[in-house]
Amino acid sequence: MKIAVHNIKGKETTKKVDLSKDIFGIEPNDHAIYLDVKQHLASKRAGTHSTKERGDITGSRRKIRKQKGSGAARVGDIKNPIFRGGGRVFGPRPRKYDFKVNKKVKRLARKSALTYKLSEKNIIVLEDFNFDVPSTSLYSSTLANFDLLDNKTVLVLDKPNKNIFLSSRNLSKAKVVLASELNTYDIMNANKMLFVESSIKEVEAIF
Repeated sequence: MKIAVHNIKGKETTKKVDLSKDIFGIEPNDHAIYLDVKQHLASKRAGTHSTKERGDITGSRRKIRKQKGSGAARVGDIKNPIFRGGGRVFGPRPRKYDFKVNKKVKRLARKSALTYKLSEKNIIVLEDFNFDVPSTSLYSSTLANFDLLDNKTVLVLDKPNKNIFLSSRNLSKAKVVLASELNTYDIMNANKMLFVESSIKEVEAIF
């Protein structure tokens, strides 16, 4: 399927790029997307939460009162969880939340996400471009030319470009990634996907 190529001024050029149906036109698999997004978000969790349980509290091991005859419940030492300052019962411990998703499932998820974006007409292909110097205003004006300044956008490059990356860094809703770094979460979270012309072949080679 062919899609028009635009320049950074927002104008449609005479060129068209052919998008592979094996990547941008498959039958989407929602469960694969769910698994890949869930794994991506889980891997970002620090998992450093921790509380002190009974054995971690500093305090005397002396028994508070005799076992029987007081008329009150049996208690042990001052570190008992029922006392203020005592240990937490079954509190959170540091752990990893990451889990494994097979490569084929992740690849299927990304193809499905790209298929959704294309079917919703949320993919724009740009001519290859470069900035002479990092400039947030230039990148902002490029997005403004497509009326995307207030939208979440992801620009996909085929190779690292420091000037473009630095130009987008101060814009909270704009993100620049390499084709090799493209993930399902970024695709689904973006309102519009922007691909430079040369990145299309890179995406098709990877997927």
